[in-house]
Amino acid sequence: MKTVDIHAHWYPEEWIRLFEKDGPKEGAALERDGDKYRIRAGAMVNAFDQRFVGLDARLARMDQIKVQVHALSLTTPMVYWASPALGLALSQAFNDAAAAAHRAHPERFLGLAMLPMQDPALALKELERAAKLPGLRGMYLATNVNGLELDDGRFWDVYAKAEELGWAIFLHPVDTIGKDRTTKYYLKNLLGNPYDTGVAAAHLVFGGVLDRFPKLEFNLPHAGGAFPGLIGRLDHGTKVRAELKHMKQLPSAYLRRFTYDTIGHDDRINMNLIRLVGADRVTLGSDYCFDMGLDDPVAALKRLDIKDKEKALIAGANAARLLHL
Repeated sequence: MKTVDIHAHWYPEEWIRLFEKDGPKEGAALERDGDKYRIRAGAMVNAFDQRFVGLDARLARMDQIKVQVHALSLTTPMVYWASPALGLALSQAFNDAAAAAHRAHPERFLGLAMLPMQDPALALKELERAAKLPGLRGMYLATNVNGLELDDGRFWDVYAKAEELGWAIFLHPVDTIGKDRTTKYYLKNLLGNPYDTGVAAAHLVFGGVLDRFPKLEFNLPHAGGAFPGLIGRLDHGTKVRAELKHMKQLPSAYLRRFTYDTIGHDDRINMNLIRLVGADRVTLGSDYCFDMGLDDPVAALKRLDIKDKEKALIAGANAARLLHL
């Protein structure tokens, strides 16, 4: 099977150096302790180690677990916390580094472009530039941008250009909903991440983004978060609530407008997802290499009680379509 991991995080050394140099001027900080890093921008904090930076150890692990391709993506704190100028510089640093990684290993690495969405005009220009870089095959977007929901009209020119390019948009939570009630027990991740993905997907559906851009693909992380599991409730609300009388279709009609990764952490969840949306709408993901990810996404896929041709779709064929491999 062709194996493509569409949810694989990376902090390029060039991006880290720029963050370390200019981030403190805007209240951000990065601490190094040997091969360990702690990064902070506002209330957002993340910890990672050298596995997220160097490519050699990544390639060795990919070979070990039989993953042929990583679609490289930035993660917390992304770039929206920064001023537009620094956000653009950080986005360009990541995108250029991803292109360099692809040039060095064209069969193994692709990039998902980072854009300074806090300034949509700059984001559009960087999208146009990034689309010309070798190996960049889609764009990465948080499930909200500094509190702005994804149906906000300021983002629609970026969506139009992504649709024109045939680029899928890969979503990921960063600054999640319910911060005041998810501070204990790591709930900001355990619950905050899937909740924020569900809220983002609902805004794309109810806010008309999927109707306005019928060819635009969105990929939802963590097996779709709360969105697929609550689709019955969303359908029922659409039938009975005046706030949703503008809807011409039920939300369930949009289930297959999204694709979803396999990071459900339970075979039953992944089986339900496949039954709900179809194997042709599910993609391999690992969350490389966070402790909340899948250590061996191919093994997790092989455990599922589905046909081999469906496993081949999920392992890589669906991602190959999204990323134009």
